[in-house]
Amino acid sequence: MTTPSPPNPTGPFSLARLAVMRSLAVASPHPGAAFAARRRRLHPSAADSADWWLCRDSISQRCWRCEKTRDRSFGSSLRVSHLPGTLHRDVSKNLLTPTAAVSVEEAEATADLPKGDMWSVHKFGGTCMGTSQRIQNVADIVLRDLSERKLVVVSAMSKVTDMMYNLVNKAQSRDDSYITALDEVFEKHMEAAKDLLAGEDLARFLSQLHADISNLKAMLRAIYIAGHATESFSDFVVGHGELWSAQMLSYAIKKSGTPCSWMDTREVLVVNPSGSNQVDPDYLESEKRLEQWFVRHPAETIIATGFIASTPDNIPTTLKRDGSDFSAAIIGSLVKARQVTIWTDVDGVFSADPRKVSEAVILSTLSYQEAWEMSYFGANVLHPRTIIPVMKYNIPIVIRNIFNTSAPGTMICQQPANENGDLDACVKAFATIDKLALVNVEGTGMAGVPGTASAIFGTVKDVGANVIMISQASSEHSICFAVPEKEVASVSAALHARFREALAAGRLSKVEVIHNCSILAAVGLRMASTPGVSATLFDALAKANINVRAISQGCSEYNITVVLKQEDCVRALRAAHSRFFLSKTTLAVGIVGPGLIGRTLLNQLKDQAAVLKENLNIDLRVMGITGSRTMVLSDIGIDLTQWKGKLQTEAETADLDKFVHHLSENHFFPNRVLVDCTADTSVASHYYDWLKKGIHVITPNKKANSGPLDRYLKLRTLQRASYTHYFYEATVGAGLPIISTLRGLLETGDKILRIEGIFSGTLSYIFNNFEGARTFSDVVAEAKEAGYTEPDPRDDLSGTDVARKVIILARESGLRLELSDIPVRSLVPEALRSCASADEYMQKLPSFDQDWASERNDAEAAGEVLRYVGVVDVINKKGQVELRRYKRDHPFAQLSGSDNIIAFTTSRYKEQPLIVRGPGAGAEVTAGGVFSDILRLASYLGAPS
Repeated sequence: MTTPSPPNPTGPFSLARLAVMRSLAVASPHPGAAFAARRRRLHPSAADSADWWLCRDSISQRCWRCEKTRDRSFGSSLRVSHLPGTLHRDVSKNLLTPTAAVSVEEAEATADLPKGDMWSVHKFGGTCMGTSQRIQNVADIVLRDLSERKLVVVSAMSKVTDMMYNLVNKAQSRDDSYITALDEVFEKHMEAAKDLLAGEDLARFLSQLHADISNLKAMLRAIYIAGHATESFSDFVVGHGELWSAQMLSYAIKKSGTPCSWMDTREVLVVNPSGSNQVDPDYLESEKRLEQWFVRHPAETIIATGFIASTPDNIPTTLKRDGSDFSAAIIGSLVKARQVTIWTDVDGVFSADPRKVSEAVILSTLSYQEAWEMSYFGANVLHPRTIIPVMKYNIPIVIRNIFNTSAPGTMICQQPANENGDLDACVKAFATIDKLALVNVEGTGMAGVPGTASAIFGTVKDVGANVIMISQASSEHSICFAVPEKEVASVSAALHARFREALAAGRLSKVEVIHNCSILAAVGLRMASTPGVSATLFDALAKANINVRAISQGCSEYNITVVLKQEDCVRALRAAHSRFFLSKTTLAVGIVGPGLIGRTLLNQLKDQAAVLKENLNIDLRVMGITGSRTMVLSDIGIDLTQWKGKLQTEAETADLDKFVHHLSENHFFPNRVLVDCTADTSVASHYYDWLKKGIHVITPNKKANSGPLDRYLKLRTLQRASYTHYFYEATVGAGLPIISTLRGLLETGDKILRIEGIFSGTLSYIFNNFEGARTFSDVVAEAKEAGYTEPDPRDDLSGTDVARKVIILARESGLRLELSDIPVRSLVPEALRSCASADEYMQKLPSFDQDWASERNDAEAAGEVLRYVGVVDVINKKGQVELRRYKRDHPFAQLSGSDNIIAFTTSRYKEQPLIVRGPGAGAEVTAGGVFSDILRLASYLGAPS
């Protein structure tokens, strides 16, 4: 549908008139003056074709005669005369109706602007006003507010401001499609009005809409001819969106029977341009004009246009982007309102961007300063200037969700009462800014030279760049600052030109640009009075393997700002957020090897996940499971109640590189761990690369720590030099604390003399049961049947597994030994080592029972038992694995089942060795040992321990 052409009694739009319009579009400093009379009153009915044309032609001021009581275009009381008679604005209907003229002086004697807590100010943005249904919803919210007086500030309907700017851009680009675009604007508002209003209210609004569109069409035509629009003309055009939404809302409230007036805030708000895309309110003049406006319209419910205002010369202007919030804050301060409520589409202010941190929480309160800091650093809270007007009178701002009115929202006010003084309370939120570059100016000639910083930032100012953050070394040797990436090229060029001589002479060593940076800011009013905040923040970043490029903190300590790589920003945000207990400690877990141990571990994780979340704030997300042939991946975490089915139905071909990339590139989870539940040498060879990528590694796989010595040393050196953790408790004692006990002794200064133990649960079971008349082959068969041995028992009986555990403990104790340095007595007879299968071995094993019986009988005759042990002799720097005899009163002789036992002889425990004993074999205890390492990692990363 297209807009109807207005009645035209005077003939076609003449070239002379176009020339007048063109001159106004290009040269007029005051387009508002041309439309002042029309803006102070609604137009007469569109049915009066002659009057409508004259109204449209008001740009030349030929037929309307305006007598100003004061010399201003907006905000003054007018007696507007039409040739047949005199009209003024009807207070209840905002219509031009015949009446006797009333002077300002007479009106002021009967009405004053009340101020104080009786006023409640609401602001509804474009999303809230997006459709007729939403406008009605806004009206219902306003009507439910039981405040004595209500002042409601509204934005244009959703997308309309952009549509209006697009009109101007098309017209000045001489793009004919501005006409079609204007038709779309008309249709959007006409359809909304038809859904929302009826009868006389609808006719009045559509009459005004027709008149406004006609005037806009004439203006845009003039801009089209001129090929240029002044800023004031552009602001005047764009401001119509707010005018129409305010009128529709006022009609929607009136139809319920509630008296209501709507305010064109260009008649009230006066602002002064203060720089690029900024304005400063003139509070005194605005208050005076608001009082005069209220004299003429003393309603208890007022609908005001957001975003638009006037200059002191009465030229239409805007409060720039986010101006509607600013309008509400200014008006709230003028009437000294009880509170200003900003209605939006979120439940309040989040502790971090919920698109980046899924566990972000709604903050119940924020101080003005905290909200200010968060806004500056890019958080979608409020524009910083919105807070300024209300701070003076301590007027709280409440952020609420129009689509969830049951949510209390976030209150921004003076410093809230201190609920507690811990770290959780002192850091309120985190915010980030992306697409930045860091400029570093460095040189020994800078130190102690006055004016260097002034010269640097003066140069930056000259190119119009925005400095986001500054950091300077106390030695004055360097200054670095962050600017938007799009501005850094011009900044760099200007600095090189300005300091060409200093660079050539060596006084400055370099002007360096570091691209692709982001800023992470921690915000909190109480950080200044809480020790340890900075340490906690940097510890969290370090443990997430995040490198910090620059740091800035003001003496007020409202925020701590760090610059880091943009690719690390989300991970850093989540790590910091999690560390301050604003969300759970989340671990992204990748399981390699869903065999017996891996399968058992997954079941343990499933059973314990809810308890960990509830009691310890630990959220374990299994992001992938891979076997040797297939794997399954997830971006948010695999449902562990269905992992087996997913591994069959949703699996893809196993690719370890892709699996690791999936885990490492998931920036939504800063803490990532790979759990290797295999016994595979090739998988273990990847540990070093995984640790370098910042991925923690946990494993019961002995191959890495018992492999080539140089590879082991390289792995441990990397692990010690970084905040990436490598845990392998289950490699030696399954679920027993062998490694941690050894480390505890060494770290507390004890000296290890000897470690001796039964390290194999399988061999422990065999020799604990090899007694009396039982044959060796029967006991081995029983152990195999019970699942204690590997599928081929020779893997256990060869002693290689025990040798690997001995070499691990030897290396942990400081010995530099290779696996080949450990003599091992194999329990597999030489003749049976070449058997083709386990079955063949088991069939031939009974032929050696007599030899084993003889060795056992000799031991029993001496009051001893046989035990298969590993020994680390630290004093003599050697290790061995052998079958030994122990007296029946020795701790090693008193084992049962598959228990392991390890004795530590040290300088402190020389007379009575420190003994660790317990089950050392089985999938449950081994998986439990791995699970314990996972929880230890979570504790290191900030979870309660």
